[in-house]
Amino acid sequence: MSIRRLSVLIPALVAMFAVGLSVRAEGRPVEIGKPAPGFTLTSADGKTISLKDYKGKIVVLEWTCPTCPFVVRHHKRLKTTQKLSQTFKDKGVVWLAIDSSKTASAEVAAEHAKENKISYPILIDRDGKVGKLYDAKTTPHMFVINRQGNLAYAGAMDDDPRGNNPERQNYVEAAVKSLLDGSTVAQTRVQSYGCSVKYAK
Repeated sequence: MSIRRLSVLIPALVAMFAVGLSVRAEGRPVEIGKPAPGFTLTSADGKTISLKDYKGKIVVLEWTCPTCPFVVRHHKRLKTTQKLSQTFKDKGVVWLAIDSSKTASAEVAAEHAKENKISYPILIDRDGKVGKLYDAKTTPHMFVINRQGNLAYAGAMDDDPRGNNPERQNYVEAAVKSLLDGSTVAQTRVQSYGCSVKYAK
């Protein structure tokens, strides 16, 4: 094979290999006990928020979408996130919502927050980069990060996907309480439920 032919072939092979690596990396679940991926996003009210700003704090990430009936149930009927976020805010826990859907809108998110009295930030991730970093599958899909910046819990909000069990177990609440107490999180990964995240690509 000629040198000229090799000079064309080698870059092509390198590019194919790089693409293959990126494809294999996509969708890989964030590992429990490993550092949570960093990110910087703009909130619905125009503020720039970075995960690194909350170093040393417990952080709850809530994947959300204002039109998803599962999200509406937790925000409007049960007020799950409003109650938990307020309770834990007094203990220094940070709660952030992220909308990674391709139709994510700051205006719609701000209106949803106002209508449902949501006081924590809703971050806009329209290109889905942060959602894919965390392999967020559904709305809601919950992640809890410990004070060391490592993932401590990933999965469902609770054990009540149909929303009709008054004695539902809230996995997020349990995980945060364990971290606050300095004890081990019992349930670290539970299959999430809800609407699928509608990524742009």
